[in-house]
Order: sequence, then structure tokens, then C-alpha cells
Amino acid sequence: MIELMVVVVVLAVLLTVAVPSFEAVMNANRLAGASNELMASLQTARMEAVKRNARVGICLSANANNSAPACATSNANGWIVFADTNKNDAFDAGEALLRTSTVSPSVVVTSSATPTAAGGAIVFRSDGLARKSKSSSELLYGTVDVCIKTRRPPENVRHVIVAAGSRTSIVSANASAACSAPADKP
Repeated sequence: MIELMVVVVVLAVLLTVAVPSFEAVMNANRLAGASNELMASLQTARMEAVKRNARVGICLSANANNSAPACATSNANGWIVFADTNKNDAFDAGEALLRTSTVSPSVVVTSSATPTAAGGAIVFRSDGLARKSKSSSELLYGTVDVCIKTRRPPENVRHVIVAAGSRTSIVSANASAACSAPADKP
């Protein structure tokens, strides 16, 4: 009986230590997966724009899994990549949907002010560069955050940054369990 109690106590201690660590690993994997998928979608949009010699956009979407998804500037559950044939920097009926991605319900996806002001889309032109807006020649600096409202792991945000119109990178940050809109240049 004493041996059984010792085994139960040892198991209880192991579970107490293991469960928080497991939660941190799961959240870190969700963040890494979502931010890597977003990076791949940005690269796909850029490559398709050059290949098609046309505009290709990527935007956050609140209904990315629907048969007719739409761009959104808030409550995003994923994003879509589309051929912008009418050059209005938005996904419209009749335009080709090239890629859709969704994230786990615990993951929050938000955009910085510049892509949000441009209708929520980052549009790459045929030269492979994204501009600040459809009528601007200024190169885009923008950020899309992938975040989980948790302290496990401490670095609960991944900034996916588009700099100088085409360079993309991912930077981890500690937002103290908060998920707020990122700056264009974090």
C-alpha cells in the first residue's frame, strides 16, 4: 500500500510539472505553424504576381473556409490569396482564389494600420513588390500579427513583417498575454 501511494505521489508531481510545459509547447507550435503558413502565403502571392504578370493579393478573412470568402479587417480566422484582375485591391466574385488558410480558434490574427487602411489586402504587383495603396508608388511596410492570449510561451506573438515591398520575416515578441494591433514597423 505504501509503494502504491509513493507511485501516486510521484505521478502527481510529474503531471504538475509536465502539463504547463506541454501547454507551452502546444501554443508555440500553433504560433509557429500559423506564422509559417502566413509567410508561405505571402511568398505565394508574390511569386504568382510575377508569374502572371498581374496583381495578386492576400488579405485576412473572417470566413476563409466559405465557398465565397471575403476580406476582413477584424475577427479574422485565416486569410486568402487571390488574383486581383480588376486591380481594386479586394477579392471580388469572379476573381481566382489561389489559396486559403485558417488558424486554430485560439489564434488571433491582426494587421497593422497600412494594410488595414488599404482595404485589408497586401497586393503584390507584377514586379513582385507591394505598394502602400493601389494608387501609391511607395513600397509597403506592414505587419500581420499571429498571437495567442497566453503567458505560455512568454513570447506569445509572431510578427510577420513585409518590409520594402517584398522582404518578409518573422519576429517573436512577448506581448504579456495580450493581442493588440501591431505597428507597421514593430
